[in-house]
Amino acid sequence: MESLFLFKKLPKLLPMVIIATLFVQGCGPKSQDLPINKIKSALQKVPTYSVVLEDMKGEGNFFPNYFHKYRVVTPKETGSTDWLEVPKDYYKINETFLGMTLLAKKDGKEGSSVSPPGYQYVGDSKYGKWREDSRGGSFWEFYGKYALFSSLLGGWYRPIYRDDYRSYQRYSARNVPYFGRNREYGTSGSIARQNKPNFFSRRLNRERMRKASFSDRVKRKIGRTKTSFRSRTGGLGK
Repeated sequence: MESLFLFKKLPKLLPMVIIATLFVQGCGPKSQDLPINKIKSALQKVPTYSVVLEDMKGEGNFFPNYFHKYRVVTPKETGSTDWLEVPKDYYKINETFLGMTLLAKKDGKEGSSVSPPGYQYVGDSKYGKWREDSRGGSFWEFYGKYALFSSLLGGWYRPIYRDDYRSYQRYSARNVPYFGRNREYGTSGSIARQNKPNFFSRRLNRERMRKASFSDRVKRKIGRTKTSFRSRTGGLGK
């Protein structure tokens, strides 16, 4: 069996993550052991990490299978998983969270809700500091020494202003997913559309194939109906 995790880095964590998730795909989507729960179990001794929903897809039209790909990030290491099969209901629950943090822990404390990547570390002087822009707006600047944040954000960066962070705190206190003040995060947000073109291309192609398949079924059904009608009427339906 090929490794389920294709990491560019993560040399210390890789062995235990692979062992913990080795049989996830073999169990299939009916398994109660979700891939993300296996990842959480494998990282239980790691005090600080984030698991981001990097990509997702459905395959097949009539009885589709569903898959997630995750990015696992610690302060010094990062890596992405291969495609991991997930149950349909779990896929649907997370369908709006593309590019967001599904699971996080900071200094041993787990996050309570789905959020934009990086928000768990804002306000902690260990990871950055507040600065003012040219117009007097206060935004958070991560320290450059942490490879965590460029990996966590997937190469893009949008300043996190104090008002953004205050809104996030209110949502987090109620354990409600936070999509940004202008809903720029998540599957329907502008950030995903700019940075996840493959996801949207696959989704569009799958929708086209589904419509074409439906159209073919309708045409075949109409054809059978006409043939049956002609046979009953002795060809009067021509």
